[in-house]
Amino acid sequence: MTRIGTLLALVFGVLFGALLCFLSVAKVAIVAVGFVLLLVLLQYPLLGLLLFAVTATSIPYTTVEVGLRTTVSEALLGMTWLGVAWQAFLGRYDRQLRWLSTERALLALMLFSAVPFVVGQVIIAAPGSGPVNWVRWLLNLSVLFLVPLLLPDERARDRLLVALLLGNLLMLVVSIGYFLKDRNALGMLPLLTSLKYAHPEAVKDIFSGNYTRMASPWVHPNLTGGALALFIPLALFYGWSQAGWRRWLGFAVALLGCAGLLLSISRGAILALALVLLWLNARKVPYSGRIIGLAVVFGVLLVACYPPLQERLATMFSSTNASTEVRMDEYTHFPEVMTRYPLGIGFKVDPPVPGSGLLGISNLWLNFIYKMGIPGMLLFILVTLRWWRETRPRGPIPQVTRDNALWLGSSCGVAAALLTGLFDHYFSFTNVLIALFWLLLGLSLQQARAHPEFAGPEPSPRTTSP
Repeated sequence: MTRIGTLLALVFGVLFGALLCFLSVAKVAIVAVGFVLLLVLLQYPLLGLLLFAVTATSIPYTTVEVGLRTTVSEALLGMTWLGVAWQAFLGRYDRQLRWLSTERALLALMLFSAVPFVVGQVIIAAPGSGPVNWVRWLLNLSVLFLVPLLLPDERARDRLLVALLLGNLLMLVVSIGYFLKDRNALGMLPLLTSLKYAHPEAVKDIFSGNYTRMASPWVHPNLTGGALALFIPLALFYGWSQAGWRRWLGFAVALLGCAGLLLSISRGAILALALVLLWLNARKVPYSGRIIGLAVVFGVLLVACYPPLQERLATMFSSTNASTEVRMDEYTHFPEVMTRYPLGIGFKVDPPVPGSGLLGISNLWLNFIYKMGIPGMLLFILVTLRWWRETRPRGPIPQVTRDNALWLGSSCGVAAALLTGLFDHYFSFTNVLIALFWLLLGLSLQQARAHPEFAGPEPSPRTTSP
């Protein structure tokens, strides 16, 4: 054993010494840390998912570059899959992954994506790495399959929820703190630059155009709103069903999340959460009416104290609103997009195609058509319909317990994200955010299947013989 350890130390010493001849000391240090982390995650892949949960919710687009630039969040996700593959080779996950209807529909969507990928590589003449973007998108979707493998029991799921909420809490404290200090989104730019965010000139341009809206590590205010709409229900129901510091963690994220949502002034996310609250009230969830009342009071107080929010909300549904006008133009010209790209534009670039004279589209489902054609959109609809069939409540929800809190919180988060899709496209192909979306969708599926008395289709009545 001592000889093996000595041999490994010698090999790695020579390897890292050789790397110093070609890379800087900082990059060699990154490689060394990444290698040690990979060895740990090969043994404990759940740790990789927990680290992903913290980084993806707090610093989603922090990058690292060692030959290839990637976000830290996606690098952790990739290493987690390597750990899962190694443990599967050792026989740990035998018969643990069940390919049920929703998983099969998502796999069909992933397989079909090869068609628009190839088409886009051929017909789109623009700079961009189609293969890299395609693999990243598939990696983000694959989180759904990690849930049954790495979260088989309540203890593992609780660790993940704590990691997700801690990451959100860190993001909210930093974002709200910077905004209260400067009242200007540009105040966060030095922090994101130090975190190695890619394309700092684009980040500066976004912050300059929306300087009265709260900045965050999600960069775009609408992206911030979408992320908060995804996690506020989960935080609320988690705090509702827990005790001690976990209760305070959940409620802190829910309360600060509502403040961040209003300060980001994301109209679609605000409306989506309002619709989810009304749905909960219709399902007779305890205290949902009081939550609606408190949300209204909290929102009115914040609006009264922040004039830019008053101005934006006053023009929310006005046809003369600049953002609304752009969206109407996108819808007007979208038939031309469908005619020109019947199988989508693939993964080389994001809409609109440079030099095409066309516009992008601010809609989740139409963005699937833009990227993958009508078949891609239909497959995504199939996935969501199958998810809803498995997770929808069977009837009124008279109480919130530890058993149904995760199911309710994750399902409401996914529903809020889908509702924001009526106004924005971020939950279709935006890396890291869509990984969190599919993670919560997987959690809601897992809980619904574990407790069929809460959700799912009604069982068929048994036929009795005469």
